Amino acid sequence: MSSRTLPKVVVLKGGPSAEREVSLVSGRECAAALRGEGYEVFEVDAGVDVAQRLAKIAPDVVFNALHGRWGEDGCIQGLLEWLRVPYTHSGVLASSLAIDKEKTKTAYRMANLPVADSFLKSKQCVMAAHVMPPPYVVKPYNEGSSVGVYLVHDAANGPPVLGPEMPDTVMVEAFIPGRELTCTVMGDSPLGVTEIFTDGWYDYDAKYKSGGSRHVCPAELPNNVTEACMDYALRAHRALGCRGVSRTDFRWDDTKGIDGLVLLETNTQPGMTPTSLSPEHAALHEMSFGQFCAWMVEDASCDR
Repeated sequence: MSSRTLPKVVVLKGGPSAEREVSLVSGRECAAALRGEGYEVFEVDAGVDVAQRLAKIAPDVVFNALHGRWGEDGCIQGLLEWLRVPYTHSGVLASSLAIDKEKTKTAYRMANLPVADSFLKSKQCVMAAHVMPPPYVVKPYNEGSSVGVYLVHDAANGPPVLGPEMPDTVMVEAFIPGRELTCTVMGDSPLGVTEIFTDGWYDYDAKYKSGGSRHVCPAELPNNVTEACMDYALRAHRALGCRGVSRTDFRWDDTKGIDGLVLLETNTQPGMTPTSLSPEHAALHEMSFGQFCAWMVEDASCDR
């Protein structure tokens, strides 16, 4: 989407997912940044009346700042396609693939990208007995942002007790020790690699609370590992059919060299909060937060 006249933009935020609170912050930050770039911006908390509210405002572009289910899984993308309103980030198919962690891994494997061993199991089976030798991780297969992640240590006496927030089907994944890395792709270009440091597991609080984690950007890595992260992130972006901006997360067991690098997941709606990673990657290329958001608006389209 490009025009000499700046388009009217609706920033979709909030919504009903487990990541509502993060999305509200992302949406607020993006709306403020776009206003600073001169756009006419409307903020819409996405509820059951979202189609009617969009029809009333009649935006030229929707900036999708939703996270998690309904906003990041192809649902809102399908509605926007139906309404023929250009929108940011990935389309229906890429969004629905990337939100499903096991389908994402299938796409990775087909692209010869390295992943940790994993499978889907019922919640009841996982709580009844160890379904793989510890250490391993249990998480929802269709959420993001470390919602409901359980780390089962190698010294665990028994299987995990999963909380009510966990779905009936969960992903069980071999735990990969080592370092937490992430790389953003913008358009068809990887922007950079960040290493994330925390006192413990990189969970929801570590990602989104001030002081919860420390980012080193660009990451201080061997050149071949940096190059591999950027190559893998771009290949993942393409394998899933992503558009606009995506961010792929990695674990790197540095005792194994390049063979210790594995992909965890690709985020088609990366966080855009004050502690988020993708804006830091854009800043490596002397792109302000406002310019980063404006690029996404100009990139918006239907049939993504």
